[in-house]
Amino acid sequence: MSRNLLTALGLKRPVFLFLVLFIAVSCAPKQAARPVREGVALEELISSLKNIQALETVMTLEYEKGESIMSGEAFMNLSAKELNLRVYYLGFLAGEVKEKEGVIETNPKLDRNKKILLTDGLRSSFFWWNIAEYTLENEDDRYILRNDFRKVVIDKKMLLPLIQVIEMPDGEKLTVYYDSPVVQPEPALWYQSSLRIEYRQSIVKAKIKSFLPLR
Repeated sequence: MSRNLLTALGLKRPVFLFLVLFIAVSCAPKQAARPVREGVALEELISSLKNIQALETVMTLEYEKGESIMSGEAFMNLSAKELNLRVYYLGFLAGEVKEKEGVIETNPKLDRNKKILLTDGLRSSFFWWNIAEYTLENEDDRYILRNDFRKVVIDKKMLLPLIQVIEMPDGEKLTVYYDSPVVQPEPALWYQSSLRIEYRQSIVKAKIKSFLPLR
């Protein structure tokens, strides 16, 4: 059974219509060979990434629950403390999720699991380097960053995340899988353009179309 993402999230078309005008060719990521950054210190890279104060991204979202699959387009402005996610259907604005310092507002209302996937899930997926007080484990082909409630697995050659696991306050695990590295040309920045976020029985997939870091 297939429906659009807006239906899955409880989003309805408003009586007014807003045309999507935000996709800019200059921000589009470029497909390229996988990066090889051997010799680059991971902790220096993380320190540099922490200079990113916010980011803007355009992406395709796909929401799965059971046998149902729903998809839609989204624009997100994201920082460590704020999130503004606008969801579009057929080019028209149909709903919004806002978070500021832990307070979440949605139009229309969403259930708890969907809020977690679209706030904690997306923020942690993008800002994977904002892991506090971590230990660094060195394995054959990967690094593992770990603290009491969070684990990030990093590919040694690419210095990009592969998997992230977060233990939520309710004891459930939120898991992020990464794939499809691309390079953002200006400013140059490698990132994973394919995300799969799992929480409880629900899944959100994101395919990033453009990515603009703000320092």
